[in-house]
Amino acid sequence: MADDRSGGSRGRALLAFVGLSVAVGVLAAVAVTPALAVGGLAASSSISMFEKLPGFLQIGDLAEKTNIYATMPDGSPKLLASFFDQDREEVDWENVSSYAKDAAVAGEDPRFYEHGGIDIQGTLRAAAVSLGGGSIQGGSSITQQYVKNVLVQEAVATAKTQEEEEAAVEAAIRQTPDRKIKEMRLAIGVEKKYTKNEILMGYLNIAFFGGRVYGIESAAHYYFGTTAKDLTLDQAASLLAIVNNPEKFRLDKPDNPKNGAENGYANTLSRRDYILDKMLEHSKITEAEHDAAKALPITPTITLPSTGCATAEGSAYFCDYVYWTIRNDEAFGATEAERLTLLKRGGLDVYTTIDPLMQGTAEVAMRELVPPTADGIDLGASSVSVEVGTGRVLQMTQNKVFSDDPEVLTDPVYSAVNYNTDGEYGGSAGFQPGSTYKIFTLAEWIKEGHSLNEYVNAYRRSDWGDFNDSCLGVQSDPSWNPRNDEGGGGGTWSALTNTQQSYNTGFVAMAKQLDLCGIRTMAESFGVHRADGDPLQQGPASILGTNEVAPVTMAAAFAGVAGNGMVCKPIVIDRVLRHGTEIPVPSADCAQKVDPQITAAMAYAMQRVMSGGTGSTSDDRTEPHSPMIGKTGTTDNAEATWMSGASTRVATTVGVFNASGHVNLRETYINGEEAALIRHMIWPRIMSTANAQYPGGEFPEPDDSALVTVMRDVPDVRGKSIGEAEQIIEDAGFSFSDGGARDSELPAGQVVGTEPSGTAPRGSLITAFTSNGALVIVPQVDSDPQSAAKTLRNAGFTVKTSEQETTDPKAVGRVISIDPAPGTAVAPGSTITIVVGKAAPEPVPTPEPTPSDG
Repeated sequence: MADDRSGGSRGRALLAFVGLSVAVGVLAAVAVTPALAVGGLAASSSISMFEKLPGFLQIGDLAEKTNIYATMPDGSPKLLASFFDQDREEVDWENVSSYAKDAAVAGEDPRFYEHGGIDIQGTLRAAAVSLGGGSIQGGSSITQQYVKNVLVQEAVATAKTQEEEEAAVEAAIRQTPDRKIKEMRLAIGVEKKYTKNEILMGYLNIAFFGGRVYGIESAAHYYFGTTAKDLTLDQAASLLAIVNNPEKFRLDKPDNPKNGAENGYANTLSRRDYILDKMLEHSKITEAEHDAAKALPITPTITLPSTGCATAEGSAYFCDYVYWTIRNDEAFGATEAERLTLLKRGGLDVYTTIDPLMQGTAEVAMRELVPPTADGIDLGASSVSVEVGTGRVLQMTQNKVFSDDPEVLTDPVYSAVNYNTDGEYGGSAGFQPGSTYKIFTLAEWIKEGHSLNEYVNAYRRSDWGDFNDSCLGVQSDPSWNPRNDEGGGGGTWSALTNTQQSYNTGFVAMAKQLDLCGIRTMAESFGVHRADGDPLQQGPASILGTNEVAPVTMAAAFAGVAGNGMVCKPIVIDRVLRHGTEIPVPSADCAQKVDPQITAAMAYAMQRVMSGGTGSTSDDRTEPHSPMIGKTGTTDNAEATWMSGASTRVATTVGVFNASGHVNLRETYINGEEAALIRHMIWPRIMSTANAQYPGGEFPEPDDSALVTVMRDVPDVRGKSIGEAEQIIEDAGFSFSDGGARDSELPAGQVVGTEPSGTAPRGSLITAFTSNGALVIVPQVDSDPQSAAKTLRNAGFTVKTSEQETTDPKAVGRVISIDPAPGTAVAPGSTITIVVGKAAPEPVPTPEPTPSDG
């Protein structure tokens, strides 16, 4: 082919050749006889120039993938997922097949163990080719290739965007004489610091094998489903063939017409056979080995690496929580960029808290009971379990299939949103926990010295009036009129009954005697916070669970109750190793946040929820059984239903809800089951496995003060106005009810009495009744019948007279009584009977007996 280059191009190529030749000679002298080079040639301007080039290469850690593991019951690790920019796992000398080492040397740099970093013959030959073709050709030693790859890795590590990364790589590999000379100088420095075997291993670990595959270990796994240690001769030669031109020779494009399955990967095969020939030529293999390997076709077994949490399947949302923990927590770096780099390039081995047996149970229950989609509803469901006293998350599931692929997420079966966690940890904005939130009002009730057996007026009312809030001031909402979930007008119930049966009006009445700010602070003591990061709302409605909270937060709070007030932040990482060295991980920050006497009383009431209250359905289905506490929750219109509870070892929260929209779960059926009841099918399955794995013990007995029924005198409010009576009764520690008017002789509106009267339990309902003024009092009369009759008639009564015998002569003809008696309240115009005394008949003498005859 005719050479059509201009004379100027030839001149520049000639200068490049001469410059490169001089550089090779000088650097070779430095490499082989540095003392001679420095002593005898120091005056040379060329040597001066080369001496100014950097001769030391700082070789940092390679970009390695991070692996996320579960620990199996036998203690062995199970890979859940990996994260990487470059799919690489570093291995040491003993874990690489000798075939791979020999193939690298024979194919890339046969004189590797002889030169000092630069293959002079190969470089000059490449320079000559460059002169003929106008571009710098190969000829680089393994050491030089290693240097180039290190420089590329450094360039990639400092890039902040994809564009910066591509530009940095292009600059690092640009074929120029300056770059080649710099690589040579650095290669000499590397040879002086590291052994040949160390350099070869560095090269094999850093080498690029196409796509996102780096290093001999990952290449062996990806292309042949094996390890670097177990590579056969033909496999090793095939992999080292790829290194020469990764895009041209890669084996994961079977449809490639130039290098695909149909032509037996012809390009790679040719390069592989060249390497095999070189291995034989340099006595690295026998002729028999050579011939047998060349006779084999290339048959890749592409084994895709775990890339992201989608490969964790049912554990994907737990994995996603781990991912966001590393990305968010300053234990892994000062900035998010540093943490993300560590995650994708740091080569971490992350051992998580997940319990595979509990996770398996939860996954099966979720899969069998809650489909990813359902007609007419954006159905969501989640479950999460937290170990009491440690904060370790043992299982986490939801009904959607995890994916972070935007193209896949158009299908409602998939979701990238973790329903269990806060928004900044890959979660949603949270969900209203409903009545499960009532436990914080219960805790504040006990903290303020109230008893579980103390009663409140839990009758429904149209306006609950003002609520005390020491943080925000008095709060009220005249339009707020909560009803009980089962309906009904309420009653007079104890705090224990309110908890056991989850009476809304009962908890509102309890909150009326408390501080809303105190209830919010108590919730925060248990680690509760809004999933969107905003402060907890503390208006009257909040006591019934209107704050949007992540399920994992509620599970941790219930673990705090079960742990006697020891509250822990949820954690998902037990330990992290980097290159075999343990590094610090986020702490659960377990601390005694709540008085154990408070949690003991809470647990007493919450055990009754399970044994005979709204949680009994879940409790009855749990086997083996451990003592358990719990609380159910149903939000307005049954849009979300919850079951949260715990043994002394494990706490679990299960929810079935509208992921979006407003559909009543009591009117929705899934596989023939009322959606609102599915929580009571999932929760016991999970806790059955938990009880088998982590058998729970007895909860501590509450202090007597939490159970005492305090009796108090009911104030006498007769004659008071109804307003005065209400104030007096409530000040005495009772609930008040207006019983309405009764017939009474008192002026209309005055209180005529209470029920009960005398003594009653503190907090119980005292009903006061007022007079309607409809009765009159029978007056006093004198003993003269005529005068008495006149007095009664003048008072508007009808008079009737009757007689009654008397032996008292003074009472004869006198009034001895009237009926009704004086002072009695009777209706106006009533008949009053005057009883007048009359003399009783004289007694007849009894005859003396006649004496009998002797």
